[in-house]
Amino acid sequence: MGTIATESRGGGGGAKQRRAGCCCTKDEFLPDESFQSWANYMKALRETGMRLKNRIAARSMDDTEINVVRARSGYEMKRNLSWWDLIWFGIGAVIGAGIFVLTGQEARNAAGPAVILSFVVSGVSSMLSVFCYTEFAVEIPVAGGSFAYLRVELGDFVAFIAAGNILLEYVVSCAAVARSWTSYFATLLNHQPDDFRIHIASLSPDYSRLDPIAVAVIVAICLAAVFSTKATSRFNYVSSIIHLAIIVFIIAAGLSRADPKNLSDFMPFGARGLFSASAVLFFAYVGFDAVSTMAEETKNPAKDIPLGLVGAMCITTLCYCLLAFTLCLMQPYSQIDPNAPFSVAFEAVGMDWAKYIVAFGALKGMTTVLLVSAVGQARYLTHIARTHMVPPWFAQVHATTGTPINATVAMLVATATIALFTELSILSNLLSISTLFIFMLVAVALLVRRYYVSGETSAAERNKLIVCIVLILGSSVGAAGYWAAGVDGWVGYVVAIPVWFLSTGFLWLGVPQAKKPKLWGVPMVPWLPSASIAINIFLLGSIDGLSYMRFSIWTALLLVYYFFLGLHASYDTANAAAAAAAAAAAAAAAATAEGANRR
Repeated sequence: MGTIATESRGGGGGAKQRRAGCCCTKDEFLPDESFQSWANYMKALRETGMRLKNRIAARSMDDTEINVVRARSGYEMKRNLSWWDLIWFGIGAVIGAGIFVLTGQEARNAAGPAVILSFVVSGVSSMLSVFCYTEFAVEIPVAGGSFAYLRVELGDFVAFIAAGNILLEYVVSCAAVARSWTSYFATLLNHQPDDFRIHIASLSPDYSRLDPIAVAVIVAICLAAVFSTKATSRFNYVSSIIHLAIIVFIIAAGLSRADPKNLSDFMPFGARGLFSASAVLFFAYVGFDAVSTMAEETKNPAKDIPLGLVGAMCITTLCYCLLAFTLCLMQPYSQIDPNAPFSVAFEAVGMDWAKYIVAFGALKGMTTVLLVSAVGQARYLTHIARTHMVPPWFAQVHATTGTPINATVAMLVATATIALFTELSILSNLLSISTLFIFMLVAVALLVRRYYVSGETSAAERNKLIVCIVLILGSSVGAAGYWAAGVDGWVGYVVAIPVWFLSTGFLWLGVPQAKKPKLWGVPMVPWLPSASIAINIFLLGSIDGLSYMRFSIWTALLLVYYFFLGLHASYDTANAAAAAAAAAAAAAAAATAEGANRR
């Protein structure tokens, strides 16, 4: 499946202990050998093919990510989070704009009352991904989250492509939530959402309404996120309790005005509308992966992470389904407002006063989503920077606060820029592609982790694994493509589903697992990871073509950056780590020989 990365053992890759704070020099941005002079850089570019061959399948190791790579930040993050903190972080990270905005948008335009089932489909897919994330987070408790997991199992190149999409996911999700914050703030003050936005007619319609309030909210969140993770946790805990109380009120008050007739036309857009809405509503579950990035700050990862992640997802899915059910009972789907559905629904049933409670609850939820996302996205960038795939300046952890200030500020500047210009509909679809793509890769990585150990797994067993994974991916893509093409009939599914089932079954019965989890593992392997792959790819087939075009442009930009900068920085870092490891081994051998001679 690939070679072990040359940086898998030894020192910190030649990285220096960096100063705390936000000082910035050229050596802190590009300290690697390839960037010390133009001659070095030209030489590196000429060696691009050789370096790519070296790094494309190079795999890191658990110990490297946990100890060597983490040490490059200079200072340790503080371990002060429990499973209780993680549950509330999970709830705070997830329940926000997805339920309070996208429910109305998808119920009215895509699924009708079947949006309830759309949340179930998205929830099942998310729960499968939660299981995969949990095993990795327990075994590799570092700030890098899925980037670190993919680097260990699928290699540097795949990890980098995923890293770029992880960062896009966070920037886009926070920008979308910040713009939704403005919409509900306007409702709270009896205004239309666009009343507080500045219209620039000369810009494209999708980018013409500037949102300065969204930018101000992001700046405030940034200040809170750099101060203290534990203080952020306490604020999130209190806010999330208030938020859940408001959700209970919405459900109880809404059901008191329920009209079962509104569910009579339950699936007006058919199954296609249901799954199309599921793909977009995946946005509503984005955030739980941020909790996995806090593993490095968790007191007891083996206990705290499974309880925190799985507990938060169960509570969230239940809340989403009940809220969607309540909304669809209150109003006919064709009358649901796409921007502030719950507030307008209460107004429509004669409970004008309730819309203020709803708006306040939405603002509370979105604030905690932004806060937890700010914490998570900074930790992703921090770990990516530790590998030098992005400048190591972003990896610095402040000595006093124990937080990655540089990474936090950088990510939130990017978020504020996107939030200022871009409409929610564009953001939500683009986000869903990146999220589903990453979740699918993490499920593939889990299969590789369980069935392949370099140096131990035989070539025959490795080849069986490769064939099974290719068939699982191929059958899933085939079913998704058949669905996306809008072809009537079942021929495509009759072929694809048995292929998926047989390939997963052969992996279960015909390929021995090479590694068992030490502390906590996904149950029913390979069935649950394989199902996660299939569902994520199927939902990808329900997203519009324009979103794929934007996704392709972003991926092309990532590849340009990688070939001109990221590849050479990570190659130099790996070589420096290998040299440090060789030097340490030689020193240890010399010390042993000297001790033997003295005896």
